[in-house]
Amino acid sequence: MSRIGRAIIPVPSGVNIDVKDGVATVKGPKGTLTAPVPENFEIKVENGVASVHRPDDTKASRSMHGLTRALLNNAVVGASTGFTKVLELRGVGYRAEVAGKTLKLALGYSHPVEMTLPEGLTATTTASTPTSENGLLAAVITLTGSDKQQLGDFAADLKAWRPVEPYKGKGLRYQGEKVIRKVGKQADKKKK
Repeated sequence: MSRIGRAIIPVPSGVNIDVKDGVATVKGPKGTLTAPVPENFEIKVENGVASVHRPDDTKASRSMHGLTRALLNNAVVGASTGFTKVLELRGVGYRAEVAGKTLKLALGYSHPVEMTLPEGLTATTTASTPTSENGLLAAVITLTGSDKQQLGDFAADLKAWRPVEPYKGKGLRYQGEKVIRKVGKQADKKKK
């Protein structure tokens, strides 16, 4: 059996799982999420624990077992506590602010970048603080939501506006992301 598929899913109190017509609906304090359930797969919920059982050992069933369990687990965690992604904006003159359902960014372009937050996502920003690394930490953007896929997609779209450049480390990065820095032209001059 799949190691991931066999793992149990703890279901916190206040979270209900209902399976109908190939869709598992998870209701909790953070909202209602759905996860697809392949045909003939069985979801058992008892004593605050959910488990996914596959119908047979065919290659197709084995390949869907871990995926089904992971999607159901993401729905349970999202409906109970939610997910958070933190991005750091580094660079002199870069700014970020939230105005209603719009995230406004100054990223060095001739125009401001405005991104509308999807339904179910919230964003907060903090002011700039100096860092020990080269460059300035202009802002920290915290994104929260109950849908893990929607949160990750929005964070990736946001990060694509100003990817980290390798020489000065300016741009948008996930918190804790390791950026490989390149040495500029000055290193070549020191060798001579």
